[in-house]
Amino acid sequence: MSKNYLLIYSEQLATDIELICQSIKAPPNTLFQIRKSSSSIYANIREKNYGQSKADMLSKFEIALKKCSETEG
Repeated sequence: MSKNYLLIYSEQLATDIELICQSIKAPPNTLFQIRKSSSSIYANIREKNYGQSKADMLSKFEIALKKCSETEG
């Protein structure tokens, strides 16, 4: 089975962001939102493996993309 690099990188992103959040001072609600959106990217990419249809799988990717934008902003 080939490696799923998107899954690997999204998990690493969530881990890296968690470490960054632990090392910076920011309002708790801001840190919570950053953690939530970054971990959601990984969760949705992982969940797409169990999509009920191609449309469901694409929907998970779209949600992950929105969370990328949310995390970035």
